[in-house]
Amino acid sequence: MRRLRGLRFRLVVAFGLVAAVSAVTTGALTFREARTGVLQQSQDATIRQLRAQLNQHAAELALPPERSALRKFAEDTAATESQGSWRVLVTYGDLSGSSASGDPFTEVTPALREAVASSRATVFQRVRHDGRTSLVVGMSILFSTQRIPDSVETASGVRVFLVVPQTTEQAYVDALVTAAERAMVAALALAVVLALLAARGVLVPVRKLRLATRRVAEGRLDTRLAVNGSDELAELSHTFNETAAALETSVAELREMEARARRFAADVSHELRTPLAAMSAVTDVLDEDAARLDPDTATAVRLISTETVKLARLVDDLMEISRFDAGAAVLHLDEIDLAESIRRTLGSRGWTDTVETELPPPHAVRARVDPRRIDVVVANLVGNALKHGARPVTVRLGGDDTVAVIEVRDSGPGIPSDVLPHVFERFYKSDSARIRSEGSGLGLAITAENVRLHGGTVRAAGHPAGGAVFTVELPLRRAEPTEEYRP
Repeated sequence: MRRLRGLRFRLVVAFGLVAAVSAVTTGALTFREARTGVLQQSQDATIRQLRAQLNQHAAELALPPERSALRKFAEDTAATESQGSWRVLVTYGDLSGSSASGDPFTEVTPALREAVASSRATVFQRVRHDGRTSLVVGMSILFSTQRIPDSVETASGVRVFLVVPQTTEQAYVDALVTAAERAMVAALALAVVLALLAARGVLVPVRKLRLATRRVAEGRLDTRLAVNGSDELAELSHTFNETAAALETSVAELREMEARARRFAADVSHELRTPLAAMSAVTDVLDEDAARLDPDTATAVRLISTETVKLARLVDDLMEISRFDAGAAVLHLDEIDLAESIRRTLGSRGWTDTVETELPPPHAVRARVDPRRIDVVVANLVGNALKHGARPVTVRLGGDDTVAVIEVRDSGPGIPSDVLPHVFERFYKSDSARIRSEGSGLGLAITAENVRLHGGTVRAAGHPAGGAVFTVELPLRRAEPTEEYRP
């Protein structure tokens, strides 16, 4: 079906239709003119010959004639035609005589007889009888008084009807039809050949343009087309080259800007880690002595300590994102019990009594994963549910022989439909009025990157019963243990 909708097929059909219409029109006009010429020539020759014979023998016919005289006149007239194909009928009133005894002359219709009787002109028509075409000519014999100058010819009452088969003419017409059909077939064949050549001339550049566009879409921005000629296709190729060059320049600039931004974030994060470590050590000491300080000083100390922890978490997240962007993230795979891993994650953060779990028995779901990154995934999703959702928060683990499914659901208001496509974007905030938040705004983005490293997927949705639900699907690896895995 795709080929039937292609440009090649449409070009061939268009050329074929144009050639067919042209051939049919030309053939029809040529056939009509040739047929008219053949039949007209035959008709004129027959009428001239008949008139010549009547002028020669009419004086021998006495008026009023007898039946035998009419028959002899008809036989003499028919005998003048060398091939013997004429059939002549002569009438005078109720009397008639023919060149062929017993011939009913069915071609001579009453309408033709009436036309000859009412007109001094020669009357003729072509009739088709028993599958054969014949020319029927009818005329009246006139006489005049030769001694009187400018005498008026008067009808003698004798009428002659000639029936001539047009077998030869029909053979000519059939030959014309055959020739027209052959010419049409040849024209169609030529049109198809020309259409294929034209299609090739059009489709080859189009195909090259399609392949070049596909290469550009695959990231090969240095792709260019050879420009040949100065037609529209050449202009299209030239425009493509200009567009590809502009796109290559723009993408290179964007990549350079992105690389600089990544280096900046990584450098800043790295440079902040040392002073943050010192600040964290100082704030730990101050936290221990906060109880002995005056209330205002203690409040300030606790605020500094809290903000220092947030800043340290933000720096750690930025460092992690920088590793993802640089392609330096490494998986340290190990085969673990996912249910036990989830229990350890909740226990280490004090969420065991806060979060409900629906986990399978021990060793029911085992997978080759990076334990640290799976811990981060579960912790970020549960922490997000506790922070932005409402209790109860439930963690479920299921799956089959090929995939493990981790589901985290809260009982909050859910996620608006316009926010769902953006929940895994970095620093995205659904409420623009919310200037600051407790998190870094990178938690879900880091979660998505960790899941992607494992070849899995993560998605967010609203639960029909209310609240938000995050679903992680991890492929179960059955390969032999390895030290590292780099995606």
